Amino acid sequence: LDIDRHDLAYETDGAVVKLNSLNYRQRLGSTNKAPRWAMAYKYAAEEAVTVLKDITVQVGRTGALTPVAELDPVFVSGSTVRRATLHNEDELRRKDIRIGDTVVIQKAGEVIPAVLRVILEKRTGNEVEFAFPNICPECQTQVVREVTSTGEGVVWRCPNFDCPAQIRGRLEHWCGRGAMDIEGGGEVLVRQLVRAGLVRAVADLYRLNVEDLLKLDRVGKKSAENFLQSVALSKTRDLWRLVFGLGILHVGVGVAKTLARRYPHLDALADATANELEQIHEIGSVIAQSVFTWFKKERNLQLIHELRELGLNFHSSLYQPPDALGANPFSGKTFVLTGTLPTLTRETATERLENLGARVTSSVSKKTDFVLAGESAGSKLDKARKLGIPILTEETFLNLLNP
Repeated sequence: LDIDRHDLAYETDGAVVKLNSLNYRQRLGSTNKAPRWAMAYKYAAEEAVTVLKDITVQVGRTGALTPVAELDPVFVSGSTVRRATLHNEDELRRKDIRIGDTVVIQKAGEVIPAVLRVILEKRTGNEVEFAFPNICPECQTQVVREVTSTGEGVVWRCPNFDCPAQIRGRLEHWCGRGAMDIEGGGEVLVRQLVRAGLVRAVADLYRLNVEDLLKLDRVGKKSAENFLQSVALSKTRDLWRLVFGLGILHVGVGVAKTLARRYPHLDALADATANELEQIHEIGSVIAQSVFTWFKKERNLQLIHELRELGLNFHSSLYQPPDALGANPFSGKTFVLTGTLPTLTRETATERLENLGARVTSSVSKKTDFVLAGESAGSKLDKARKLGIPILTEETFLNLLNP
């Protein structure tokens, strides 16, 4: 298959082998993450050789400095690659990558170009070691090395919150589909808005008018109106989108939804203590501290105030109050499903539990309240017994649903 795929009329990076028999599929069932009747695998990533002409540094929305390889254009995995990530300074040194090197590149997951290794035999002696900058290339602020809970980190950051690159990154993140989903708020428009001084924070997007946008290059009246309509529509987005859009360190879409299920509105989340946040399933100490710290900074409180004044939605449609579902025994509880149930599919059982306010997770821990077990239950059942977690059969589960 790995050889035959090159003759296909489309690009592919893997294959799936599955059972055709629906009867066998039903008997095998699924885990919480994937069906047992199918197996997926990736082909070996395609590699290409090219010359690294230069190394530049990008600054992200959190201030992280990332070295980028500027390459002689080379075709790999269906597209021409001109740039590739070098991740961080430590990775650069570990691989001994120098300007002028002949390098092997590949697309990680067939998507993101990365430099795999240097072909040392092709060195001429004219290659130049890259000096990692000690000032931000965007705002010339002295950079600092990240400190983690285990000591010095690998990331260099620009500490200047008003760095133009960070402003652009925060705005693009806010407008992204996973966040506030503002159509037209991509890199090109955002760069112009920041350069023109029209926008410095996400709240400024909601103060723009057609006349402001018409001052920008290649922005007509119709496109300006469409963008402003999308900005206005974003005011109604659910709380989890807003929380994700705020760009709090370590808070992705999944964590944002978890927080939106726990808190009815943004003010309740902002008042939560680090200890309270850490008690939420799937929220560890690092995320809890990051969220707590974010809501204690004056500039962030000012942003929240402005967004409130501008009419953005602070309420969560995902919120599950502890008493919302009456006295049912599943509200607010955490379940793990394992094995094959006699009559219910895993998907049906999960849906019924979530509709009752329960949470279904994939691994057993001290925070697990119940394990729903069927035939051929394995290590999860053993771990639940060791931890003393109550184990339900399907019959017991259904009896509790319909007492």
